[in-house]
Amino acid sequence: MLQVEELKLELENLKSQIKDLSEAIGVYKIDEELKKFEKKTAQPDFWNDIENSNKILQKISEIKNKQQKYYKLLSISNDTSVLIDLAKEEQDEGLLEEIKINLNLIKISIEEQRLETLLNGEYDSRNAILTFHAGAGGTEAQDWVEMLYRMYCRWADHHKFKVKTLDYLDGEEAGFKSVSILISGINAYGYLKSEAGVHRLVRISPFDSSGRRHTSFASIEVMPEIDDDFDVQISPDDIKMDVFRASGAGGQHVNKTSSAVRLTHIPTGIIVSCQNERSQHQNREVALKMLKSKLIEIKEREHLEKIEDIKGDQKEIAWGSQIRSYIFMPYTLVKDHRTNFEMGNVNAVMNGEIDGFINAYLKYLNSK
Repeated sequence: MLQVEELKLELENLKSQIKDLSEAIGVYKIDEELKKFEKKTAQPDFWNDIENSNKILQKISEIKNKQQKYYKLLSISNDTSVLIDLAKEEQDEGLLEEIKINLNLIKISIEEQRLETLLNGEYDSRNAILTFHAGAGGTEAQDWVEMLYRMYCRWADHHKFKVKTLDYLDGEEAGFKSVSILISGINAYGYLKSEAGVHRLVRISPFDSSGRRHTSFASIEVMPEIDDDFDVQISPDDIKMDVFRASGAGGQHVNKTSSAVRLTHIPTGIIVSCQNERSQHQNREVALKMLKSKLIEIKEREHLEKIEDIKGDQKEIAWGSQIRSYIFMPYTLVKDHRTNFEMGNVNAVMNGEIDGFINAYLKYLNSK
C-alpha cells in the first residue's frame, strides 16, 4: 500500500521533530526540576510560608502542564506508529483516516509546543493586565474598545484562562472610553504581549444614520502582573492618589462610598485606576500593582536600566501608529502590519480566533 508508506515517512519526519522538541523543552531537565520542587512540598515546614508555598505549587503546575503536553504528543506518535504497522500488515485501508487525523494532531501539538519554547522572557509565564483606550473616532472608537474587550475575553475563554475586570469608564453613548482586565493563565503575558499597540477599525458605522464608512482607533497596553517578588522602588512622594465613586454595578455599596482609586505616577504622568474591589484599600493595592507592572513593562520594552529613566512619552492613538487593521467594509480582512499575517474571516477574529496573529508575532520576534 503506497499510501501507508507515504504516511509512515511523514510520521518518521515528525518523530525527528519531536526529538528536537524534547531538547528545546529540556524534558529531562524539567523532570529533575519537578522532583526538586516536589521534595520541598514534603518538608514539615512547607506551609509555614503560605505565599512561598503557593508559588512552588504554581511552578509544579507549570512544569506538569509542560510535561503532560510533551508525553501526550509522544503517546499519539507511538499509537500512530502501531496503527501504520497494523494497516500495512492487514492491508486495512479503513485505518488510513485515523492515521491522518493523528498525524495532523501531532503537527499541531509540535507547533504549539515549539512556540511555547519561545516564551522564555522573564515575565512571559505571568498573568497579563490589558488596558484598552478609545482613540480617534468618538462614539465609534468607544464601541470599538468594547468589541476588542469582547474579543480578548473570547480568546481567554478558548484557552481556559480566567478574566477579571479591574476598572472601566463607560462611553457616552456606547462602549467604553477605557477598560482594564486581568487575564490569568500560564504564559498569558508571553502570548498577549504581541497585542500591545494601536488597533484600527474600518466599517460602516451603526451610529451614522447616513451609513457612511468610518475609521476608528483604540490602543491596548499589555503588562505582566507583578507580585511582591519584584522589589519595585516607587517613592510615595511620586504617587498622587484620588478616590471617586465606582461607576459600575455593585448595588448600594457602589452608590454610597468613594471606594474607587486612581493613582498618578507624577514623574511619568502614568495613570492607573481600579474600582471593582470591595474597599478603597483593596482597590489601592490592585492599582499599585498595576502601576508597578506598567513601569516594569516600559522599562523592559525600552531597555532601560532603572525605573527612573522612564520618560512617560505617549503615542497618539490615531492613523499611522496602528499595529493591526480590522476591515469590515468594502471587503473583510484583518492584517497585522508588523508580520503581514492576515485573515479574511473577520468574524472569527472578533470571536477570539487570534492565535495566528500571536504565533506569527512570536516567530517574528525570534527571527530578529
